[in-house]
Amino acid sequence: MALTQADIDRELADSRAAYDKARADGAPAADHPARDFAPYRSSLLRHPKQPLVAVQGDPETVELHTPVFGHTDITDIDNDLTIQHQGEPLGERITVSGRLLDSGGRPVRGQLIELWQANAAGRYAHLRDQHPAPLDPNFTGVGRTLTGDDGSYSFTTIKPGAYPWRNHENAWRPAHLHFSLFGTAFTQRLITQMYFPGDPLFVYDPILQSVTDESARQRLVATYDHALSQPEWSLGYRWDIVLDGPSATWIEEGR
Repeated sequence: MALTQADIDRELADSRAAYDKARADGAPAADHPARDFAPYRSSLLRHPKQPLVAVQGDPETVELHTPVFGHTDITDIDNDLTIQHQGEPLGERITVSGRLLDSGGRPVRGQLIELWQANAAGRYAHLRDQHPAPLDPNFTGVGRTLTGDDGSYSFTTIKPGAYPWRNHENAWRPAHLHFSLFGTAFTQRLITQMYFPGDPLFVYDPILQSVTDESARQRLVATYDHALSQPEWSLGYRWDIVLDGPSATWIEEGR
């Protein structure tokens, strides 16, 4: 029998209670979720069960066989997902801006940031996404940019819709954007997600709730910034990404 939302809610409540007790007993804050977080069912199947295998020989040799990224790979319009086709995409146009920072609050410049997302109806332009929501011929849902000298980045896109994901009966994911961050090599790639403030699906979503610590979860939620909104054009959201330290943004590990 399929799990219901009530089943998942009980598991999430038990997880939060166990975490709160551990914190009360002196355990440190857990900024990253367990790789086998039970309410997120597919993590039980996909997380590593054996120790990682160390690369033998010169580690730098690996990077000779991985992609290389540079300024020539990015065009001036790659960060605007609304002008990649002949027509305009449907949905609420938004601007998402922020800074990429290290643990000391210093800007991380010249870094490749990629973004991908569902369209306004909550559907990805991908063959594996077959749920009955319309595709938008004018929206592919992918973009990229390089951070500036001050660590800044900016994307213009469409606010994505929520979508079903079959983790359990009546499971819906909150609207979110996927972010991919590269260091100086492909092997340094990090992936995370950005959410929108006030979404009623937050409490029902095992992926977001797998980040057990409340303050760490809040760092995944963008802030509406009216100064970023453009008259008669787009609403603005600000979201800084911190790579390390006590204010680090949650990064998907082993997903």
